[in-house]
Amino acid sequence: MKSLNCRYRRCNLGSAMNKSETVVVTGFGPFRQFLTNTSWEAAKGLKLIGLGENVDVHVRELPVSYLKTQKVIGELWHTLNPKFAVHLGLARGSSVVILEQTGKNTGYRDRDVCGYCPETRCCVEGGAQKLESVINMRAVSKHFRQAGMNVVYSRDAGRYLCDFAYYCSLYHGQGRAALIHIPTSGTLASADRLVPLLQALIQKILEQLEEHSKTRDPPFVSMRSTEVTEPAALLLCMNSLASLHLGNLLEISIKSLQQRRPSTVA
Repeated sequence: MKSLNCRYRRCNLGSAMNKSETVVVTGFGPFRQFLTNTSWEAAKGLKLIGLGENVDVHVRELPVSYLKTQKVIGELWHTLNPKFAVHLGLARGSSVVILEQTGKNTGYRDRDVCGYCPETRCCVEGGAQKLESVINMRAVSKHFRQAGMNVVYSRDAGRYLCDFAYYCSLYHGQGRAALIHIPTSGTLASADRLVPLLQALIQKILEQLEEHSKTRDPPFVSMRSTEVTEPAALLLCMNSLASLHLGNLLEISIKSLQQRRPSTVA
């Protein structure tokens, strides 16, 4: 197995995040035969080892309930306003870590632990059919696969509570969220192996998020010492061109009149 070149146990992400930022990490509570949900245990493990000196990790357990999860996700975004949210969920029968790209809005039919399923079968009425994370999960998974890690990419989160929570978070966070499905079997089901890998994955995601923020076009352009917005700059340019064109037309008209004027006889 190749090295990931990442120092576990309080890695320093200072170069990627210039000031302290809040990152929310959630896991789910008990459901069905999973009386101890590994996703919540992993979230608590990430709180212990951290994501870097400049990252404040806020963990929260999500109940396996549509109504409660919807409420908690909304509260997390509106009260904490985190830089990013990472949601951990179980992938039953899987032996690999799965990075989910897309959250689906409709098609929810399975009942939660309370026996409830939304009548509308959707997360947000009137919302888009699907929402995608601002993070390129395919690129992240490729990076870790090349390092010999069992990390794969997916565009179908399953349409249960994990998918439901993911869509709600993408909706409130404008795409600044990730859903990571963790395995229930194989070597990565062990916390000793899983938590350090999750730490490295989330740090890679945060690095990509920072790069994404830097590459976005700035809202203003500078003209000498004066800050002028792009529409204003365009208007100034158009006015200048119009003035130049009008001046040329006047000069041509004056020359034309002079040529047509009859010469004076002495």
